[in-house]
Amino acid sequence: MGKTGHDAATALDLGPQAKLTPALQAYFDKCQEKLGFVPNVLRAYAFDAVKLQAFIDMVDDLMLADSNLTKLEREMIAVAVSAVNHCHYCLTAHGAAVRQRAKDPIMGELIAQNWRAGNLPARQQAMLSFAEKLTRTPAAIEEADRTALRQAGFNDRDIWDIAATAAFYNMSNRLAAATDMKPNEAYHFMARTKG
Repeated sequence: MGKTGHDAATALDLGPQAKLTPALQAYFDKCQEKLGFVPNVLRAYAFDAVKLQAFIDMVDDLMLADSNLTKLEREMIAVAVSAVNHCHYCLTAHGAAVRQRAKDPIMGELIAQNWRAGNLPARQQAMLSFAEKLTRTPAAIEEADRTALRQAGFNDRDIWDIAATAAFYNMSNRLAAATDMKPNEAYHFMARTKG
């Protein structure tokens, strides 16, 4: 039987939070300090410290490690993929991140609703078109799709980063859907004024 109530991160009862390692506790503390809350996706994974650490390691590598993709572009991929998948959690959380990184309160909704309406640079249009195709019809990806990215200025490592980010958020979207993961309410109010 699933959890009920306003504070439940998901519809599943996965038991109590695992004993967090000092590093994981420090990560939660940093979230609390910087955001004012611990994201529900982290709370959802917290029943198992190994799974939680693996999730954090992958997210931090994809979204924060060195890449020719900007942090904003990586968040844009997360939102574009989540729009195709209708992932309420990721649209809300990563939409807020797009607004923050772009310093633009409109950008998150624009990417979520129809990135093609945004008059984005050709580079970002190619990137999001690839991420969307990889989400909708992965078996249809062919050399012409990679060539389009190269023509937009991406190198092969960049193509890997685009694909890895899109693939990760497809997985994450499906887990969020399966568990009815709820976004923290605070995400809805973040970065709503021009920076």
